[in-house]
This record gives sequence, C-alpha cells and structure tokens, in this order.
Amino acid sequence: MRILLAEDDPLLGDGLRTGLRQLGFQVDWVRDGEAADRELRAGEHAAAVLDLGLPRRDGLDVLHAARAAGSRTPVLVLTARDAVPDRIRGLDLGADDYVVKPVDLHELAARLRALVRRGSGPAQECLRAHGVALDVAQRRVSRDGIDVPLSAREFDLLHALMRAEGRVLSREQLERQMYGWGQEVESNAVEVHVHHLRRKLTPALIQTVRGIGYALARSPE
Repeated sequence: MRILLAEDDPLLGDGLRTGLRQLGFQVDWVRDGEAADRELRAGEHAAAVLDLGLPRRDGLDVLHAARAAGSRTPVLVLTARDAVPDRIRGLDLGADDYVVKPVDLHELAARLRALVRRGSGPAQECLRAHGVALDVAQRRVSRDGIDVPLSAREFDLLHALMRAEGRVLSREQLERQMYGWGQEVESNAVEVHVHHLRRKLTPALIQTVRGIGYALARSPE
C-alpha cells in the first residue's frame, strides 16, 4: 500500500517512514505544504498522513485546496494541535481521521488501513478468491488454509489485484503500488512477481490481459 507522508520534522518524518515501511507500507515523504498539495492533487496514493504545521503552506490550506480540486485520497491529519476547535475545523475541511502527536506506530498503521478499506467500499479484513485468503492487517496469505510465504512486493501486488475486484490494472499502476519514490524498478518486475504468485498460489489466480495489464481471475460460480 503506497501512502503519502507530509511532515516537516526530520526526525519524526524519518521515524514514521522507516516504521511504516517495516509494517508493509510504501511511503513517499514530502516536507512542505506545496509538495503535499501537488501530490494530493495527483491522486497516486492510497492514503495520506498530513501534518498541519508545514512550511510554505499550512496543512489545513492544503487539505481544503485538495478537496476543492476533487481529491478523494483519504487523509489522516497528524498534528500537535490538540484543541477541539482545531480538530473540528480539520474534519470539516475534509480530513477523514485526526490523530494528535505522539502516536503509536501500530495504531497509525491500523487507522491507515481502515481509511483505505472505507474508501474501497465495505470493510474487509480478509480478501478471498480461488481458495486464496489475504489478511490485510497481519499481511498473511494462505491457500486452502495453509500459509504461503510471500515477499513484500508479491503481497502488495496481490493485494492491489484483489482490491481491484476483477478490474484490469496496468503494469504502471501495479508498480506504483509496489514501489515508493527512489526505489529502482526492473523493467520486468511486475511480470516476475506475477509468475511467482502463480507458482506459489495457483496458475488460474491472475489473468494476463494482453496489451493492457493484469486482473484477478473471476472465481467460478
């Protein structure tokens, strides 16, 4: 799951990025409001963590402008401003959740997963298809009840396809889910990971749509 982190404090930002990566997130970190506004408008992240006290542009202004421009990216506001009026204003301007610093890393991760689930429709902790079960919170995958070890990239690719519910995703869309900024992407990375998933789980799980991309195969009736 690829998320945007907008935080100007270098120690906190680095700690959050490192910790969330260890919990399975791909984290793109920006340090000012102008960059946060640009990335929110681009809409390439599953969710965003937004500090309010950003340089160059206040976080609330960024949030308001993004919503006015039609951004639907779920936003979790993370801030030291704990006064009730500040929280109300943030929620009224379009925040989906509001957490006061300091925050437990595992709670932050759980809240981000909840925001993404809400944005994708009915909440689902476990996705299933063709005898394969994917536990979002535990980052575990099983087939017919037997755990199947996957790499972090394989898990993220499978998660993206299972959340898409049969829609075709291009190679570029899948790469954005699997890799953050500055991470080297081999030209055939998606193809290799799809091959590994078919071998580890079941060949019928993922369909290749020639010239377009990949989709999760429909389960038989």
